[in-house]
Amino acid sequence: MKKIRWFRLDTAALIFPAIKGNNWNNLFRVSATLKEEVDPSVLQTAVINLMPRFPSFYVKLRKGLFWNYLQNIDSPPAVREDYAYPLVFMGSAEMRTCCLRVLYYKNRIAAEFFHSVSDGTGGSIYLRTLVGEYLRLRHGITIEYNDSVLDPGDKPKVYELEDSFSKNAGKIAGRELGRKAYRLSGIREKGDFKHLITAVTDSGILHAKAREHGGTVTAFLAGVMLQTIIEIQSEEVPEGKEKPVRITIPVNMRRLFGSRTLRNFVLTLNLGVDPRTGPYTLDELIGNITNQLALKATKQNMAAEIASNVGLQKNLFIRAVPIDIKHIFMKMGYSSYGEQLGCINISNLGVVECPDPLKDYIDRIEFIIGPQQTYPNNCSVSTFNGKTFINMIRNTGGSDLERRFLTKLVELGIPLSVESNDIGGSESQCTASSAE
Repeated sequence: MKKIRWFRLDTAALIFPAIKGNNWNNLFRVSATLKEEVDPSVLQTAVINLMPRFPSFYVKLRKGLFWNYLQNIDSPPAVREDYAYPLVFMGSAEMRTCCLRVLYYKNRIAAEFFHSVSDGTGGSIYLRTLVGEYLRLRHGITIEYNDSVLDPGDKPKVYELEDSFSKNAGKIAGRELGRKAYRLSGIREKGDFKHLITAVTDSGILHAKAREHGGTVTAFLAGVMLQTIIEIQSEEVPEGKEKPVRITIPVNMRRLFGSRTLRNFVLTLNLGVDPRTGPYTLDELIGNITNQLALKATKQNMAAEIASNVGLQKNLFIRAVPIDIKHIFMKMGYSSYGEQLGCINISNLGVVECPDPLKDYIDRIEFIIGPQQTYPNNCSVSTFNGKTFINMIRNTGGSDLERRFLTKLVELGIPLSVESNDIGGSESQCTASSAE
């Protein structure tokens, strides 16, 4: 393959440079907690070794006359100790150096990405490959490479680098519209501090409980979150004045279109109910999410949604507009449309697989999406080796949402071990029979 020096931003990635601000940008993290302490010098060698295999990850953000783009970096990022809290703000100066961070703390290896580089699926493949290379160097293990842990010695594949949005756009454009949703609020923390609460549970118990209520794990958790936010809104807003309550659920398009790209290929759906139409039981809320997913997350509907975004990108007039003017209109569009239809993001990475013998060295794999521009709270889920990790992050004070949500899960018969980074800036842990 010809050596690549730069990448056009994929269709989903174009918006992120336009809407980033002085104290916010769209970041996400994937991390692996090992059963031993991390050796940073070995980790640095692993980062170096992966550079030729992942050219679309070792990039910096550049600004052209008409569009932003990603340019390959000449030197790999230096691994850093994870010194503060997850997803520390990545400023423009850092993104002009590298849009990827590799961090370590005690037993944990974490990779943090500016979202223009990739999504959770691509990021998790990079992380697992990085951990695999680290363990190969550290312990001399032999790895059975597959699609979840790539062979660092292979050349990057063309399909891994493609813009799957442009490739799979439909002929007819379609866009979701609706009333603006209720918004969670709070006083933003000073210094961009982010509170993280992690609830750990047995994945078998959670899956069985979801089936008992007629949904997948994603639909079940979204239904419980809907019920929680509806209750919060009812205490703040007079009856009859409520706004719709919707959960933003990212859909991995690779499954629909057979893509194997390592770049972004996710679209979001805003699914929920209007409380003004009457009360809902939990099973009715879960059923609503299940039915809406079945209706909207189809290849045809998603292709039409892709076409709406790709069509704007290909418009000759828009292409000719200088980038600074583009950014003004992109910010305006995002402000009026981008996050206004949802309340909170629930992103489920699903079951994270690792080949033997990697799983013998790994205790947990987690996924965290940072707070959105106007969502002070976000929720990310991953499952590894029989455990499900529910990460709830926020950049505001007050833990009412987490307390209510986790209490409901416990009351439904789901045992939780709850951890937080709030006590003295370090993690604490308790086993919950009640989440209060």
